[in-house]
Amino acid sequence: MGNRKNEDNLVSQTSQPNAWEIPLEDMDVSLPELFAADSFWPYFERLRKEDPVHYCANSEYGPYWSVTRYEDIMQVDTSHDVYSSEPGITIRAMDEDFTLPMFIAMDQPRHSEQRAAVNPVVGSRNLPNFAELIRERTCGVLDSLPVGETFNWVDKVSIELTTMMLATLFDFPFEERSKLTRWSDVATAIPGFGIVDTEEQRRAELIECLEYFTELWNQRVNGEPGNDMISMLAHGEATRDMQPLEYLGNLVLLIVGGNDTTRNSMTGGVLALNQFPAEYDKLRANPKLIPSMVSEVIRWQTPLAHMRRRATVDTMLGGKHIKAGDKVVMWYVSGNRDESVFENPDQLIIDRPQVRKHLSFGYGIHRCMGSHLAELQLRILWEEIMQRFDRVEVMGEPVRIASSFVKGYSELQVKLHPLR
Repeated sequence: MGNRKNEDNLVSQTSQPNAWEIPLEDMDVSLPELFAADSFWPYFERLRKEDPVHYCANSEYGPYWSVTRYEDIMQVDTSHDVYSSEPGITIRAMDEDFTLPMFIAMDQPRHSEQRAAVNPVVGSRNLPNFAELIRERTCGVLDSLPVGETFNWVDKVSIELTTMMLATLFDFPFEERSKLTRWSDVATAIPGFGIVDTEEQRRAELIECLEYFTELWNQRVNGEPGNDMISMLAHGEATRDMQPLEYLGNLVLLIVGGNDTTRNSMTGGVLALNQFPAEYDKLRANPKLIPSMVSEVIRWQTPLAHMRRRATVDTMLGGKHIKAGDKVVMWYVSGNRDESVFENPDQLIIDRPQVRKHLSFGYGIHRCMGSHLAELQLRILWEEIMQRFDRVEVMGEPVRIASSFVKGYSELQVKLHPLR
């Protein structure tokens, strides 16, 4: 399969300029169409080699610095006194009349105070309570699939499993869990790129999300504290007095963080093992490699392509002068393919040494709090896949999401082959 592009993607590879011929000062790696066409890889390869801390003066999102090498990304991600996550963590700034504060986009002490309110539900102590439920649901989904027929893995497996888990974390009405999938997609959508047509539509649907969750809040705040995220927010000392848009901001963070990232790693793993069939053979021969394979898939996929910071002081990074107030974008998707850190970085190598060294979960105080739950879901999924199927065969090119933030898929057609 290689890296052929889907004919249905918004922009074909041939219609885009050659990454090695564009003047460096004109290079803008934030274009959503590059991600829809999966054609951004040579752009980041060139920046890592020629200009690893790169200034883009003109983009749809204003001027920004691209940080593309592993070590520089680590420096930004762990220097919280120099690089602030306020007022947002995506390259796209929030509109001033519709700002959604959320704890991942807060500095200390507010960040840790609000994060602590919900962290216990996905903490390592609580994971054993989820394992049996995750396995039961995973078995149910896999056993319902049409063996020998072509179907969309994203809809039937990735979305279904992650949305069920998300409904559990929120204690959300299970029969209405598809709302969570929709709100997750809307929250990160770029108007005009397939999910919502206008910014007004996006806002209206997010307000619907707020109204629905406000009813849940009102139910939980008057009851005994429960072991779900809404109850924890409603009773948490640092979160119980949140304003409506701050509540919505944290909901968006928890919904996207608990849904999109795991969903796209579930799909990315199937795609990766088909692109590297020798690794699939290696996994069949030794299923004990599943935990290592899961970490390697998360590196290879990099479900969130970037995180943004704001310089709080004048500073130096990679020999470049960063001014206070400048927008600094850490491209995890590039750092995870840094040739100086990962041997053969474009290859999937499921028994790669130091396989957990990837950047996909971030580092420092903002490291993904649900990382262990995500790994558990992926590990159980592949354990059950290997018990049932000789292979999950990809039947065509994936349809990718037009987003430079969520690196994901809307479609991956597959066919299941039972164990021989």
